[in-house]
Amino acid sequence: MLNNADARKIVSAILLPPARLLIRLHVSPDVITVLGTLATVITALVCFPQGYFIAGPLLITFFTLADLLDGTMARLAGTSGPWGNFLDATLDRVADGAIFGGLIWWGLNTDDVWIGVSAALALITGQVTSYAKARAEAVGATANVGVAERAERLIIILLATFLTGFGVPYVLPIALWIIGVLGVITVIQRIIHVRGQLLP
Repeated sequence: MLNNADARKIVSAILLPPARLLIRLHVSPDVITVLGTLATVITALVCFPQGYFIAGPLLITFFTLADLLDGTMARLAGTSGPWGNFLDATLDRVADGAIFGGLIWWGLNTDDVWIGVSAALALITGQVTSYAKARAEAVGATANVGVAERAERLIIILLATFLTGFGVPYVLPIALWIIGVLGVITVIQRIIHVRGQLLP
């Protein structure tokens, strides 16, 4: 989730003790990946449609740490590899779908069409951003570019929903439109980047 190397080092140091404990208890990193995703999905689909914008972001932030905990566990156990990367990336898409899907649902519940539209745009561009990277790698290219990768999208939306829970006006629709527009830009950046690698 975190792409900054220094941030990863700090978070990894925090996660080392629980990672070591779980390994001693013979818990698989895959189990942590699946449980973290399930918890995120349930929280997003229960809290967001009902407008629980304080508890929801806090819980999802906590559960999202599983996205780093499983990787730390795999490295300590010497089991990191393509399967773990595949499972993690696939379930990330499921979690993102639940988060933005929950906000679309809330928009429908509150008759706020623009929240629904902007959340749908954010969801679609986020999924296409990830798909573009996967397809680039499948054809022998790389697409690690763009202004809005998953970490940035999550930070923006969780902070926006949290502030909305405290009554800050307009922050959620603004954040959703920002994510959507940055997502479009990121997709275009990746297309151009991959084209430069594959065409003379």
